[in-house]
Amino acid sequence: MASLLVTGGAGFIGANFVHLVRAQRPDTEVVVLDKLTYAGNRAHLDGLDRVTFVQGDVADPDDVRRAFEAAGKGARVVHFAAESHVDRSIDSCAEFLSTNVVGTQVMLDVARGYDVERFLHVSTDEVYGSLPDGAFADEQAKLNPTNPYSASKAASDHLVLAAVNTHGIPAVITRCSNNYGRFQFPEKFVPVMITRAMQGKPLPIYGDGLYVRDWIHVDDHGEAILAVLECGETGTVYNVAGDNHRTNLDVARLILAAVGAAPDAMEHVQDRPGHDRRYAPDDARIRDQLGWKPTRDFESELAATVRWYGERYA
Repeated sequence: MASLLVTGGAGFIGANFVHLVRAQRPDTEVVVLDKLTYAGNRAHLDGLDRVTFVQGDVADPDDVRRAFEAAGKGARVVHFAAESHVDRSIDSCAEFLSTNVVGTQVMLDVARGYDVERFLHVSTDEVYGSLPDGAFADEQAKLNPTNPYSASKAASDHLVLAAVNTHGIPAVITRCSNNYGRFQFPEKFVPVMITRAMQGKPLPIYGDGLYVRDWIHVDDHGEAILAVLECGETGTVYNVAGDNHRTNLDVARLILAAVGAAPDAMEHVQDRPGHDRRYAPDDARIRDQLGWKPTRDFESELAATVRWYGERYA
């Protein structure tokens, strides 16, 4: 594989992906560009060789050029860097527009001067909006973002596809469902539930707790990204799913069981404004065209994730 530039590579999904690349593509030189905001931690990359770290902001052209210089001409790019917490976007959207929209355009602009072999933009199934029971969104589905975070990601998706059409950038997009695993900053649903359960505190559940998400282990997601990076078709969007649809209540109960807490140790709290009821991406394209499918069992890997957090936050 050509050298690889990974933005947001000190964050949750990005850092796990860098570890995966080092394990499965050991000859690949990796450059990580990360701003090291609250959700990024350089220690996530400890112990890895052939990884060059560049601290910088994807919305700053000078920082982006430094990263591309480190990666060299003809590199492959995986663009994870994003503000992603919906609650934060509801409180204030400015950072989401700067990183997710402006940052993506800066990355595309600079990439044009470095003859990139492939530009993979990591997006989210949230751009499709909420779906009724039994419905699934394939890649041709209308985008219907309903919160500031998902709106900023939909905008960045359009910018990437426009760059393919206008400038011939060899870009692809992945839209993935909810990830779980190590390294996630403890503000998202799974680590919040785990850390509170370990502390003996009740688990806060938005509304009735019947919101449905599809869950995928972060390493299954990483392997899907590798498949698209290496074999995906330019200008194509690939949904990535775990085929594991659970309500928030279901996931909370599994975490309580893994910690050994009472199954009813939960409290229902005021709902999030505009809370989407159900996400459900259809990932037939990546399965049929690239032969990828998730292989990790949700309940056993969730238990392993609980143990990982227990060793660090208990």
